[in-house]
Amino acid sequence: MSTRIVVPGERLGPARPDQTLQAGTYLRGGNVVATVVGAVGADDQVSVQGKSRKAAIPTVGAQVTGKVKRINSRMAIVSIMMIGAQPVKEDFEGVIRVENVRATERDKVQIPKCFRPGDIVRAEVISLGEAHSYILSTAKNELGVIFAQSAAGATMIPISWEEMQCPVTGAIENRKVCQIENTSQ
Repeated sequence: MSTRIVVPGERLGPARPDQTLQAGTYLRGGNVVATVVGAVGADDQVSVQGKSRKAAIPTVGAQVTGKVKRINSRMAIVSIMMIGAQPVKEDFEGVIRVENVRATERDKVQIPKCFRPGDIVRAEVISLGEAHSYILSTAKNELGVIFAQSAAGATMIPISWEEMQCPVTGAIENRKVCQIENTSQ
């Protein structure tokens, strides 16, 4: 059984009448929503556990979750928040180069059409960089943007592997969307 990692604003499931809100959650639109980056608790009540005492360090092949800090035409700079299911204590920076965004059609990739500052992404460490910097890749279906906010401040909804839509305005924005596993039972 794998641990489910969530980011702020991610829907955890519908609220039950007998349920009390636990640490790291709040109620929005009849759904329990995460307020922190962390792992969903295994207890009957939904809770999110944030950073723990153990320090995690990125290694080649590890999946990381991070926030896009800035972009340019050649790369996206990511602040790594989690390594697998483990929150980090130190500041680690990752770089997603244009050639590491997708496995196919690498020459057609445009970073501003794949990532925006503030996006939360899942990526794989493919190489160690210099001084707390790592080379990251999103060239697998299960890697890419997992959370994005629209200009209206709403959580974007994935509508294809390369587009997300604002539920408030209906505006469609390009992203390299992570294929999310179906968590419905």
